[in-house]
Amino acid sequence: MRAARLIKMVLLLQARPSMTGAELARELEVSERTVTRDALALSEAGVPVYADRGRSGGYRLIGGYRTRLTGLGRDEAEALFLSGLPGALRDMGLQDAASAARLKVSAALLPSLRDAPRSAAQRFHLDAPGWYQEPRTPALLPVIAEAVWSDHRIRASYRRRDTGVERELEPYGLVLKAGVWYLCARAESTFRVYRIDRFSAVEADGEVFDRDEDFDLPAFWAERAAQFARSILRAEVVVRVTEAGARRLPHVTDRAAAEEALAAAAPPDERGRVTLTLPVESPDVAYSQLLSLGGEVEVLEPAALRERFAATAARMRDLYG
Repeated sequence: MRAARLIKMVLLLQARPSMTGAELARELEVSERTVTRDALALSEAGVPVYADRGRSGGYRLIGGYRTRLTGLGRDEAEALFLSGLPGALRDMGLQDAASAARLKVSAALLPSLRDAPRSAAQRFHLDAPGWYQEPRTPALLPVIAEAVWSDHRIRASYRRRDTGVERELEPYGLVLKAGVWYLCARAESTFRVYRIDRFSAVEADGEVFDRDEDFDLPAFWAERAAQFARSILRAEVVVRVTEAGARRLPHVTDRAAAEEALAAAAPPDERGRVTLTLPVESPDVAYSQLLSLGGEVEVLEPAALRERFAATAARMRDLYG
């Protein structure tokens, strides 16, 4: 543990002209007294760490000292490619590996480029979870992530609807979608998708599986996501929308379904309104989605949904006079 901390201290000082004891203590998550002892240990080992005394003093490397301890390990190199997802790295237990990788890359850069990591971080940030929801990290995510990285089979208990099932899985990849974690895994020669928060128990059996090198995680996810979106659209409604309603329709319902329905619709009538058949998840879901369009949409079928909109309109008229 201490050896890793000493290496990190050298890399920090190599990446910056000078650092105070407080800054080093904060980066290394130790006390300033420990920083003093570590600096002394490095000096005794031949690393030219120089301590400037006084209020504005600090620690620095002298004589243009450069360490060769900048080679990336596999876990660090893999984590580096996820460094734009700090929350995801933390959830998967890879935060320390990514931090070490960034330090090593920074130490290897020319002095004129050493502000590049901070410059990029201050200009671009990816926030994966959706609005109006508190992101929750599934308790078993680190275990599953470790199995994904190491290609280890897992035995898992999974909640499906109202029943629990046992599965032996070959975990291929993780996907973070709108704040929800999913596992893409092979079970009995078939690739499937599982929600991480529905696993109640996971155990890696230590057996390495042979990964299918032709498996393409982004392509697989895109295909399954499209299939899922289509599968839940089990009902249809017939609506008449104004020009403004037609522009807003893809933003309140399934985008692909709305765009396809608008493309297949007959030409607008004399008032510029378009009549179309729209696939929806259910009449209840369609009610909540289309209600946001207000007077820009008129529901024609099914009759029960039209009556529901008429009753809502009547209540609003009575409410607002």
